[in-house]
Amino acid sequence: MLKPTLITSVLTGTFCAVFATVIDYVTDALTMSAVIGLAFCSGFLGSLVAQLVQRTRK
Repeated sequence: MLKPTLITSVLTGTFCAVFATVIDYVTDALTMSAVIGLAFCSGFLGSLVAQLVQRTRK
């Protein structure tokens, strides 16, 4: 039971790290509201991707 949770967490973390790298590359300066919005998008999309990957593995 712990293994699927760890895999999902690692996938989400990896997605967020890649997403943050892309955002850092694309822009130089962001407002605080933009950073908050991007952090939300990163977490939301990372979780969604991880769940979809886990679903396709079963």
